[in-house]
Amino acid sequence: MVEKAGLSGIRMLLRTRAILVAVVGTVMGVSLSLSGGLMASRAPEPDELTRQQAQDIADIIARVKRDYVEDVDDTELLENAIRGMVGDLDPHSQYLDADEYRDIRISTTGTYTGIGIEISQVDGAVRIITPMAGSPAARSGLRSGDEIVAIDGMEIVAERLHETISRMRGRPGSRVTITVLRGEELIDYELRREIIRVVSVYAESLGPSYGYARVNQFNETTARELSRAIDDLQEAKGGMLEGLVLDLRNNPGGVLDSAVDVTDLFLDSGVIVTADGRTADSRFRRSAHRGDVLDGADLVVLVNQGSASASEIVAGALQDHGRATVVGTRTFGKGLVQTVMPLSEGRAIKLTTSRYYTPSGDSIQETGITPDVFVEDTPGYPDLSLSGNVNHEQDGQLVSALERLRHSQEMHSKAE
Repeated sequence: MVEKAGLSGIRMLLRTRAILVAVVGTVMGVSLSLSGGLMASRAPEPDELTRQQAQDIADIIARVKRDYVEDVDDTELLENAIRGMVGDLDPHSQYLDADEYRDIRISTTGTYTGIGIEISQVDGAVRIITPMAGSPAARSGLRSGDEIVAIDGMEIVAERLHETISRMRGRPGSRVTITVLRGEELIDYELRREIIRVVSVYAESLGPSYGYARVNQFNETTARELSRAIDDLQEAKGGMLEGLVLDLRNNPGGVLDSAVDVTDLFLDSGVIVTADGRTADSRFRRSAHRGDVLDGADLVVLVNQGSASASEIVAGALQDHGRATVVGTRTFGKGLVQTVMPLSEGRAIKLTTSRYYTPSGDSIQETGITPDVFVEDTPGYPDLSLSGNVNHEQDGQLVSALERLRHSQEMHSKAE
């Protein structure tokens, strides 16, 4: 028989409950006042937090404090409650502690230590969106679509995405074993963590008149890197390019404004993306400015299942404006915008605040971008290393892109 709590335990329980009721009540009061009045002045709306619901939350936490088999720290308990509340909204919204918030900032602006992989919770599983080019994950053979089931022999919990990310981080040079499910096969990959430098653009010449530019992800410097790379290609050829292949395959996305700036490089006018949400800040429209870095030269965009989010903004806008031919397979289909909102003590929440739409008004959430020319992936391509090994003979999607550029050039020549 379990012994009842002693007098001191009861007092602690009552104090905890009182504090929680006060905290939740304060939140409730603020929510109601923001909605237009105090609870006393009108009946609560069906979706508003009532006093009874506030009491229920306080009772549950107090009972966990009293009856759970192990002692639970107050801070940890409340933080987990917040994490669950935000994380249950959708796979992309999450509470960020100080370390996680720092990681978010680093991933868009600098470097971090890990294996170089983008993951997401998809249908109750943690799946690889894409290994970053040149990373230990890419070199090991991990693939887009692999389901991560364990790290260092310990099963992961799909709902704890950031915990999974944290377990893949560590000291430079330290080892980590990632177990993935591919089809019906379990595969172990042993990797050594490295300092991952956020490099977003690689470019090279293709033949006498074409260029190739690959964007690995969208961070704050991507548009400048891409513009500089195109300038270098044109300078090397002594004039304007006659066509460019923009490779967005296995690009998981990144900063929305970076995607807008990249798209703007190739457009003179028109809407790039619109977003719609519940607040004024979450509703916006981004448009192009005059100035096409290719001066109208032909453009082909390569995409595949690993092209997500910001990549889909670029591909969708260039496709809708008829500025580019999109070649490859259907993209991932992530059409939601997350806003990172700082809190106290270095923490934050990443909250889904908008749905974004292509210039034609289409949402790509869970549908993706359909290519103009469907070409199945060639196993092993694109090369995920940063060595610049672009194979325009065996990479079927790249072969198709070059054929489109050559055909377009021939048609221009006949027209002249």
